[in-house]
Amino acid sequence: MSVDLKSFVRTIPDYPKKGILYRDITTLIENPEGFRQSIEQMANAHRDLGITHVAGIEARGFIFGAGVAIALGVGFIPVRKSGKLPGETIGQNYALEYGVDTIEIHADVVGKGDKILLVDDLIATGGTAIAALNLLRRTGADVEYTSFVIDLPDIGGAEKLRALDVKIHTLMAFEGH
Repeated sequence: MSVDLKSFVRTIPDYPKKGILYRDITTLIENPEGFRQSIEQMANAHRDLGITHVAGIEARGFIFGAGVAIALGVGFIPVRKSGKLPGETIGQNYALEYGVDTIEIHADVVGKGDKILLVDDLIATGGTAIAALNLLRRTGADVEYTSFVIDLPDIGGAEKLRALDVKIHTLMAFEGH
């Protein structure tokens, strides 16, 4: 039985600030059938592509990325905020609205010959996804596939990723901000 996944995403107006329509995926993952179908659709879109690892961006990318990794039978790479991983890490800075942040992965997790699927819950500006893409590519790994539950096409992040030779898969899109 197929369900309308978009119907499980709650929209919260004026969060986190006035004028923003926040797309809340917690209502999707709280529904067992909606959550299962989300994972299955993301995984099925990337079967038979030789994916060796799924990288999920902290924090909601962990939820979907780990499920997709299990469905594909591959390892999971947590892309974390700076200082959260034990052991040797490599990092990538990226610009925020007011400042700079850093994401990291373990230095020895992937390299040449690995084929990574990058997963997150939502693509908006693309800043964090582009930083994760650049970080993973610096290891020598091949990263040409991404998957997101939600695309906000009016913000333009998916187009920025496509310009970096990345294929974008999304389950749904919402207009506006």
